[in-house]
Order: sequence, then structure tokens, then C-alpha cells
Amino acid sequence: MRTWAPRGAHPESCERTQVVSNSLDLTALDAALENVHRAGMPGLFAEVRDGDQVWRGAAGVADVTTGRPVTADMRHRVGSITKTFTAAAVLQQVEAGRIGLDAPIGRYLPKLVPGVRGDAITVRMLINHTSGLAEYFPYAFPSLKAFPALAETRPESLDHHRFTRFDHLDLIEMGVTAPPVGTPGGTPGLYSNTHYLLLVQLLNKVTGTAAEQYITRNVIERAGLRDTGFPSGPTFDGPQSQLYEAWFGMIDPPRDYSVYDMSWVGPSASLISTVADVNRFYGMLLAGEIVSPSSLEQMQRTVQVVSQEGKTIDYGLGLYPMEAPGQATFWGHGGTVWGGGALAMTRADGERQMAVAVNMQRWNRLDSSGRPQPHPIDDALAALFRVAMYG
Repeated sequence: MRTWAPRGAHPESCERTQVVSNSLDLTALDAALENVHRAGMPGLFAEVRDGDQVWRGAAGVADVTTGRPVTADMRHRVGSITKTFTAAAVLQQVEAGRIGLDAPIGRYLPKLVPGVRGDAITVRMLINHTSGLAEYFPYAFPSLKAFPALAETRPESLDHHRFTRFDHLDLIEMGVTAPPVGTPGGTPGLYSNTHYLLLVQLLNKVTGTAAEQYITRNVIERAGLRDTGFPSGPTFDGPQSQLYEAWFGMIDPPRDYSVYDMSWVGPSASLISTVADVNRFYGMLLAGEIVSPSSLEQMQRTVQVVSQEGKTIDYGLGLYPMEAPGQATFWGHGGTVWGGGALAMTRADGERQMAVAVNMQRWNRLDSSGRPQPHPIDDALAALFRVAMYG
């Protein structure tokens, strides 16, 4: 299988931006980061923390045409990492008594989820993806489909909607009126952006302000994040990388989608941040500084959910665990957008943290049955995660 080698990529282009550490293996981290780039990733950057020790690194290029290098301080579209921010905001309102975690969503949004389903689906089921509501995505982007129909997809919708300004109520209606994918509370649930756009409307209703503003004031600013926020249009300010989408080899060479209107996901997955900011956020969240310890305990109660890649995972309330046999459990979230991706994980005790951002997505080609095939990038990323999380 061909490994995509971007123009202007230099194997020696690995930047270490900070660090004095007795517990972080700097040489191993540098090498693991560079190996992901060598495996075919145009560029990536990361921050790993162990107590007060910090390592930040970057490898590869931010622009395959000019050879401009990535740097570890770049702002980045972090995709569904946004869901943890949204879930935390909802839990704050649960603590304030304005939302019942196990109350039916029909109590708050009867017009959006009417009738029997509105009575059966609870707020908790929306946060942990067990409502049975469908994902609106294949209806909004008709040439694209989720697993297991990936082989039937074509990337045309990506270009058609680059500057489309979606109405969230229209997207919600697509998901709510689509055939249900399960029964309320049934497991495994199905990961769906419909859930989080409904939570956005719930926050709008109970706070009397736009969800983006509420999350900014009560989650982002509360955590002291200086480089995190919601974009107001298809571009954003600050140092950043181009974002290259391959769509399972159907876009070859991968195309730049760094300019894109993210209204198709809104506060479900549109956040801009940095690896330093997301580490700070998850560190404070797991320390009980964003929501109360009792709310954090609720966030860490998991159920089985089928991801958009067709994998069954344990999922809590905007958080999921990641662990290796015999090793400590980490909590966090991952996210993808067109061309970009990020993963942030923090050890349960808050001491060890990892945040990684990449500037290409869906590099795996599909087999005849439509299943993504292994790629050297997969193994290289797994090795990076092991070194970053467990040393």
C-alpha cells in the first residue's frame, strides 16, 4: 500500500520546543513523533505532561506546497473534543438545578423531540449517545455515508458544503425524523452528532444565551484557556496548519480543507484550540475544577457505544477511557474534522497528560467490503500514544 509522501516534507524537521524532565523520555518522544511523519502524516504536533514536567514537539510540514513547518503552538480544529466542553456545560446546569440529568428531553424541547420519544429519551441518553436517534450527517452530506456503507461514498459533498451555513434546527430535524437506530436507553448506543446539537438547544433554552457564549464564559474562561474558542466563520486567526483530507484514498493527493464553515456541527465539534489548552482543560476537569466531583463521577460512568468507525467503545458523558493491560486508565476524547484530527488523554490522577494534533484524515484505503485497511500511520500513532501515556 502506498504511503503518501507530501512535497516539502523533511525527515529531519522535528521541533522540540520545551523541556526539562526526569520522568519523560524526550528521545523516545521525539522519535515516536517523527515516525508518524515518516509513515505518511504531513505534519503533527503534541504536548505531553508528567506533573510539572512538559515536552512539546512538532514534526513535518503545515503546508505541503511551501514546506512551511508545523509548530507545537499552532491553533487547530479539534473536532469532537468539543463534546467534552458541551457535556461539562450541561452538567454545570444540572448542578444548578436547571436541568435534570435523567429528565426527559421532551420536558425542555417538546417541539424538537415530540411525543413518545420525547418522553422516553433523557438528557443523559443524549450525552452518552444511547437515545436511539439517528446521525443527521448522511442526510446533510448525501454523497458521504458512515460505516458500513463507506465503499458507497464519494467526496463531492465536501466541496459542495465548504461555505454552507447550516441551520442547526434543520440538522436536528434530519436526525430526529430519520429511522431510529435503537431504543431509548438501549446499548450499544450509536455515536451521533444529533445528540449534541440537541444539547446545544437545551443550553440555549435553560441559560437564555447562545450555547457558544455560555461554554465560552463558564468552561473555556473558567479553565483559563487563552487560545480556545468557537470560529465565527470558515476561517480563524492565529498560527495554524493546512488540513488535508484523503477520504479513504478517493481524494488523491489529499485536498486542503482548512477553510470550512463548521456550522454543520456547531458546538458539537467546531472548537479551535491548542495542545497546551486541551491538556489544561482535561487536567482541570479531572481535578474537579470545571464540574463538581459528583458530576465528574457521572461523566465517568460508561456504556457501550458504536463509534462512527463501527467500533464498540466505552463512553461516558462526553468522556471515554483509554487503557492498556496492566496500565493506568486515561480519560479524554478524540475528534476529527475534514483534514484534521486530535486526541487528548489525561491519567485518572491528572498527573500524566497527552494531546496530539494531526493535519491529515482518513488515510486508510478501503477493501472490497468497505472496511478501512491498516496503514503505517496507524501503528506509528499507536506507538506515539504508548510512549506519551506510559513512557
